[in-house]
Amino acid sequence: MTVVTDDTLPMTPRAMRDEMIVFGVMAVLLALVPLSGIYPFFVMQALCFALLACAFNLLVGYGGLLSFGHAMFLGTAGYVSAHALKVWGLPPELGILVGTAAAAALGVVTGYVSIRRQGIYFSMITLALSQLLYFIYLQVPFTHGEDGIQGIPQGHMFGFLDLSKSTVLYYVVLGGFLGGFLLIYRSINSPFGEVLKSIRENEQRAISLGYKTEQYKLLAYILSGTLAGFAGSLKVFVAQNASLTDVHWSMSGEIVLMTLVGGLGTVFGPVVGAFVIIAMQQYLAGFGQWVTVIQGVIFVTCVLTFRRGIVGEIAHYFRRSL
Repeated sequence: MTVVTDDTLPMTPRAMRDEMIVFGVMAVLLALVPLSGIYPFFVMQALCFALLACAFNLLVGYGGLLSFGHAMFLGTAGYVSAHALKVWGLPPELGILVGTAAAAALGVVTGYVSIRRQGIYFSMITLALSQLLYFIYLQVPFTHGEDGIQGIPQGHMFGFLDLSKSTVLYYVVLGGFLGGFLLIYRSINSPFGEVLKSIRENEQRAISLGYKTEQYKLLAYILSGTLAGFAGSLKVFVAQNASLTDVHWSMSGEIVLMTLVGGLGTVFGPVVGAFVIIAMQQYLAGFGQWVTVIQGVIFVTCVLTFRRGIVGEIAHYFRRSL
């Protein structure tokens, strides 16, 4: 897969400073959402998917590995967290931890199977593994099949944060998103991230320099899956249910769509793409099945007109202007 991005150039101190300024502005704007009158459920849902898209972007945008099965991490963490909260009676922080750990373990197992292949073969293996888990979750008793796990208690995080209050829940989700985003950002701008980019650009050259590329790709896959699972665990508290929708192949397609629309291989692109797609689903729901058609038109338009995505094209324009 060809990634159209400008991050093959070394990251300059000025560029890093500009990105941190943008991050600060984004954090402040998101922190002011409860005071702005915007429907908090929409923003919380968008934040969960934004973190999910950022985790996916770490793998495909910087590692060059296109996964068609990232929904399995989202759904697995959601099911495990929901079961831990409702049946085991764990507090929210442990429920999130257990769900994220389940996604990490799944990343280790599926990573060892899929990372040995490249290109479309890797993508097809991840899709097959995701569909295998979908049919397993359809049959096993603890997921309740097509009904899913409903009425998940939100509880009190750390004993004093009442997640049943929308404002408290919003800031918990926001804190989780910002923490995950910073972890991804730090990974990208570390020696590990630089090696990932070199593998994406020319794996054979990276091997000739002495790097064990399979180990780096496996680590990126596990980290991406773990953060995707963390997003799935947070989503459980927002939606208060865990269902097969989160494991279905169409969810993996939406993740790809969010990343490409926002800007593949860009830091903030997946965030913008997630908000665009979730806003379309939220505010165009009255069009019924036509929402999918509208999404398809926007996707085709972005691919043909904005090859770098929304954020990618904006960043490219400013780089040319300087």
